[in-house]
Amino acid sequence: MLSKLATSSLASFSPCFQFNAKNLNLSRTKPLFFKHLRRRATVSIPFHFGSLSERTLPSVCFSNPRDESETKLQDKESGSNKWPILQRWQVPWQWQTLALTSLSCGLGFVFTGLVEAAAVINLGIQYDELSLDEKSEISFAEQGLITAVVLGIIYRMANSYQPLSEDFFKYDWGVPFDLQKGWLLWAGIGLAGALTAMAMTGAVMSFFSGETPEMEIDSLVTLLPSIGSLNITFSTACVVGTTGVLAPLLEETVFRGFIMASLTKWVPTPVAIIISAAVFALAHFTPEAFPQLFVLGTFMGISYAQTRNLLAPITIHAFWNTGVALLLSSLQLQGQ
Repeated sequence: MLSKLATSSLASFSPCFQFNAKNLNLSRTKPLFFKHLRRRATVSIPFHFGSLSERTLPSVCFSNPRDESETKLQDKESGSNKWPILQRWQVPWQWQTLALTSLSCGLGFVFTGLVEAAAVINLGIQYDELSLDEKSEISFAEQGLITAVVLGIIYRMANSYQPLSEDFFKYDWGVPFDLQKGWLLWAGIGLAGALTAMAMTGAVMSFFSGETPEMEIDSLVTLLPSIGSLNITFSTACVVGTTGVLAPLLEETVFRGFIMASLTKWVPTPVAIIISAAVFALAHFTPEAFPQLFVLGTFMGISYAQTRNLLAPITIHAFWNTGVALLLSSLQLQGQ
């Protein structure tokens, strides 16, 4: 009877079930079953002295010691570290979802750009003949559409796994200066660290190559030399919105909020930071700028891992792009 009840309960995925002493005939139970039971599981049977036929065994609970140890290990990794930078995200999807969603984001980026280029041609717009103000407005519209498409792909995937952990895709304006979670504090720390590390990287590259390395810029900032000639109009806001808002929002949500956080399911968080920084640098298709972009991506990953708030890496990214804009604008005003 006990063997039959145990088989029925385990088939229904129930960890605990009730036994009635009147239905429990211990004399007919084979010793082999109990030997097997002791070897495979931990049995907790609270007994009460008295007449067995009149008493009910309150519960029999089965627990796997291996599952308990794994649960304790996960709890230790996710909640007991003082510094969140060493903790992992609770990722509900598998590697196939990570790969397919990343591919979908890349294809969405490419196809949206192609559609926008075709639309410009079909509308009879001669891009080379446009003024700098008109080019900046078109670039803002293009970047806005690409951002909407790619973020739509990510959030469509994430919605199928609701409810997600609260530290996934988090944009929280609270506690900006908290020592452990302050997004603005850690944005400043990350930006200062990135600038220092990039200066050291440039010095090392210059030492081994004998030449001063040139800072490459990606396609999103190709219009920045024109910012110095723009009036304080809507066009100026378009340039700042493109490079300082939309681009950081898109790239940090993809590379840090999705890719880096997802990788922590299989590798430690510091390793995920390095991998996502490398992917971030490679995605810009500028080999000469890989060291600088890799360093920048690493510090943005550190700020995100520490705060679990995407506003930290977005702020670093925005200040970096804005700094490049101001530098190029200054050089242009000087005629260089």
